[in-house]
Amino acid sequence: MKINIVTIIGARPQIIKAAALSRAIRTGFHDQIEEIIVHTGQHYDENMSEVFFNEMEIPRPSYNLNVGSASHGVQTAKMIVGIEEILLKEKPDYIVLYGDTNSTLAGAVAASKLHVPIAHIEAGLRSFNKSMPEEINRILCDHCSTLLFSPTKTGFDNLVNEGFNEHAVSPHSNDNPKIYHCGDVMYDNSLYFSKIAESKSNILSDNQLISNSFILSTIHRDNNTDQPKRLNSIFRALVEIASLSKQQIVLPIHPRTAKMLPQILDKQLFDTVQSSNEIIFIPPASFLDMILLEKNASMVITDSGGVQKEAYFFEKPCIILRSETEWREIVDVGAAILVNADNEKIVDAWKSFQYMDSINFIPIFGDGKASEFICGELVANAG
Repeated sequence: MKINIVTIIGARPQIIKAAALSRAIRTGFHDQIEEIIVHTGQHYDENMSEVFFNEMEIPRPSYNLNVGSASHGVQTAKMIVGIEEILLKEKPDYIVLYGDTNSTLAGAVAASKLHVPIAHIEAGLRSFNKSMPEEINRILCDHCSTLLFSPTKTGFDNLVNEGFNEHAVSPHSNDNPKIYHCGDVMYDNSLYFSKIAESKSNILSDNQLISNSFILSTIHRDNNTDQPKRLNSIFRALVEIASLSKQQIVLPIHPRTAKMLPQILDKQLFDTVQSSNEIIFIPPASFLDMILLEKNASMVITDSGGVQKEAYFFEKPCIILRSETEWREIVDVGAAILVNADNEKIVDAWKSFQYMDSINFIPIFGDGKASEFICGELVANAG
């Protein structure tokens, strides 16, 4: 007998993560799991969402709530209403939630009120910075969940420290949850799509990029893009690093960043960035394009949690434009440096990596089969 799961996605990273589970269902659990995909519409445009369904062969959503952009309260409330209606109609065995967005929070609230068991993928991650909306979302989701799948040992330990019983026995519920250290579904994806990207993506040739001769940078978090002091500091550092390294810095430009640059960057700096041959802006990259960029960059400079990890998957040093990270392990092994938005620290981090002999990229994100493990546990614990 098949179990039914409702998968909630709403932001670009969740679409990509869901591809790993959908692929595992299609290739190994099609006779045991029926998946219903719900897109909340939290982020939805052709470049940021639709292209991922096409190139990653993700099943089309059965529902799209089309909530669009709004304040946290309005957006989350609309999603709760829509998800609740779907859960009442579909009566799933599990709702599967990813990460820490408002879609995650809305799914957790709606499901917990209706007593639908929650499986949280990427459980246990903590920045220990509750000023970040994502931190609140992930904590609340974890504490509503029945099955919690942590990608790292640190995440698992965080759950234990918060009172979760690592030896909980079946039957499981949100009062008796089961926690796992299972590896990262994004590592599954990176391994699977890496070879596909080599044959399908033209991002390097289209931009005349040579392997290991450019630096990849992504900037999208609102505390970086919307604060003049921080954004100016970051771009001053990028200009200096481009000059020192004699390498181009390639920036797939997030819509928010593109909007804010002319508004809050100092005019002289903005003119320098715009006229520079070393800082190259390109449109938002598809997942396959990003994989190829990450795989061929000499270094990554980012404020994205996902890109931090992917840099590690492809053994690239990473400069993190935040004061903290949920992926503490990559900092602890010396593969990444936290610099916040400090101009001098960003440049110093680049210099540190130039003088570093080697980085030990130890396997901390699993064996590339986290999705299959998660599917097996969903089936084993259903009912």
